[in-house]
Amino acid sequence: MTPVGALIAKELRGYFVSPVVYVVGAVFLLIFGLLSYLYIVFAGAQAIQLMQLQGGVAQLNLNDLVFRNLFASVRFVLLIILPILTMRLFAEERKLRTFEFLMTSPAGINEIVAAKFVSVLLVFLGLVGLTGLMPAVLMLFSDFDWYPVLTGYLGLILLGALFLAVGLLASALTENQIVAAFLSFGILLVVWLLSGVGSLLGDTLPGQIVSYLSFMEHYDRLVRGLIDTKDLVYFFSGLALLLFLTHRIVETARWK
Repeated sequence: MTPVGALIAKELRGYFVSPVVYVVGAVFLLIFGLLSYLYIVFAGAQAIQLMQLQGGVAQLNLNDLVFRNLFASVRFVLLIILPILTMRLFAEERKLRTFEFLMTSPAGINEIVAAKFVSVLLVFLGLVGLTGLMPAVLMLFSDFDWYPVLTGYLGLILLGALFLAVGLLASALTENQIVAAFLSFGILLVVWLLSGVGSLLGDTLPGQIVSYLSFMEHYDRLVRGLIDTKDLVYFFSGLALLLFLTHRIVETARWK
């Protein structure tokens, strides 16, 4: 097994012997299921009202009534739970005094950072995969366009990966897991609020720049079924920058 594979396996074992991943996963899936139920019930109520008004079978757009609202709401959930998943990645190593052993292992810093990120990303992808049961079951009872649903899931995965990279960076900055979680949450909240600042600045160059720095509009376009190159560039360049900064912080700590 390669050093990266061994480190990923170690991290995954650490996750699944801890109750954190089970609690976080249960909360995430419970909220996702509850939101899905509420939006489906709302769509059903809309259908009944239209049938009463039109006197026939109502044609509803489930992509707008259910999936778009669902993906828009889930980002709030990710903002809260993903910092909890990432808070232990480097902070726990420092607290348990195993950081020095990790730095002197055969794996390089690139491999260590990559393994930490990939391990928590795999956990997140597993949770997202379980949510796919909802559209699969809904497909049996109603028709909808799968393309916006798939682009919405793409946006959810890219947004989650970006949040995880921020959490990894925050965990590398401190040995306290709670501090790492709050630091990650604070960074994400500030970036989130940049979209509001951009709206206040209007259609000006500073406003466009500030709005671009926020993940809000990039995610919203994917949820609407629009795949734009600049949105993909935003997410992948953001991931690269955050992982690079984490690498530099870990490398600096190595020589202290």
